[in-house]
Amino acid sequence: MTRDEGLAFVREFVKNESLVRHMLSVEACMRFYANLHNEDVETWGLTGLIHDFDWEIHPTLDEHPQAGAPILRERGVPELIVRAVLSHADHTGVPRQSRMEKALLACDEITGLVTAVALVRPSRSLYDLEPSSVKKKWKDKAFAAGTDRADMAKAAADFGVELWEHVGNVITAMRTIAPELGLVGVTTS
Repeated sequence: MTRDEGLAFVREFVKNESLVRHMLSVEACMRFYANLHNEDVETWGLTGLIHDFDWEIHPTLDEHPQAGAPILRERGVPELIVRAVLSHADHTGVPRQSRMEKALLACDEITGLVTAVALVRPSRSLYDLEPSSVKKKWKDKAFAAGTDRADMAKAAADFGVELWEHVGNVITAMRTIAPELGLVGVTTS
């Protein structure tokens, strides 16, 4: 599956643009880390892009992502990507073993927190967002209360990157697609 085919695949199953932007964010982060670690950028990127493709059709932990795995296999997605998708959810029982699997979990939820922080800033932009701003919001438990900060910190540690370095990397990666994410900022007059 090429990147273009992967995006068409996502759009076939996902109508919520916020969810599409989430998957684009994770894709950008996965590409960043694949490049950093001399891994296969296309494989890592595709993994990030499609990891939540089935959330709208399987919106419960009883189904997501395990019920999506047969669809991935039917579409000819390589097993190492299917395994990574399955491993990004603890309840599947598929342990994260490879660097790519650990990267996927580390990049998944943190992109949502970074997006939320960018959206509450006056600029509404990733271009002037720094890890220190995310750190301030991290301490505010009422902000993005649905996120599990302990899980995000553990995922970064399991991937082998210090949390605030990771946040900086995520911001850097997401900046590369800021226009697609609607996070280029607002102009003031």
